[in-house]
Amino acid sequence: MSIVELRQYTLRPGARETLIELFEREFVTGQQAVGITVGGRFRDLDDPDRFVWLRAFPDMAHRRRMLEAFYTGPVWQEHRDAANATMLDSDDVLLLRGPGFLPEPGTTRVPATVCHPTDTAGFDAYAARHLGPGHALHRTEHAENDFPRLPVRTGEDVRVWFGPAEPAPWPSRRLRLEPVRERP
Repeated sequence: MSIVELRQYTLRPGARETLIELFEREFVTGQQAVGITVGGRFRDLDDPDRFVWLRAFPDMAHRRRMLEAFYTGPVWQEHRDAANATMLDSDDVLLLRGPGFLPEPGTTRVPATVCHPTDTAGFDAYAARHLGPGHALHRTEHAENDFPRLPVRTGEDVRVWFGPAEPAPWPSRRLRLEPVRERP
């Protein structure tokens, strides 16, 4: 299992396509060049000013080194002002442990669920009945954020999965996501 960040950005009105174009052109390969695995990138179908994406690291020590390399490197330094100009909030980040997620080519819609279970054993029973390997189940990583330049949400215990499932009996947020098309 990897360390995974689920990042949800609130953007300035009308700026989502600008960020997606910049992200796909510069930031995917820029992060991959330092060893970061860039996962799914999505438009939130219920919020035209929200961009959702995932990235993964082998472990927390690699996460810190890879983030330092990217954010002090030439790609971010050259394009950060343009990226930051599109954003109102980039701090809605969950630090998770799981397999990561990249939708199959041709997928047009991806449901995702962010669940706050109050009962671990009850959640495990729910997951055994309703979630299969294709759901890419993630759990909160409770390690300290050792790259504080990029905040993460703390004090929460969540489960995140991708794909359809029966509603969970705990507070949950369902996301309806559209994958960003891969560049040729």
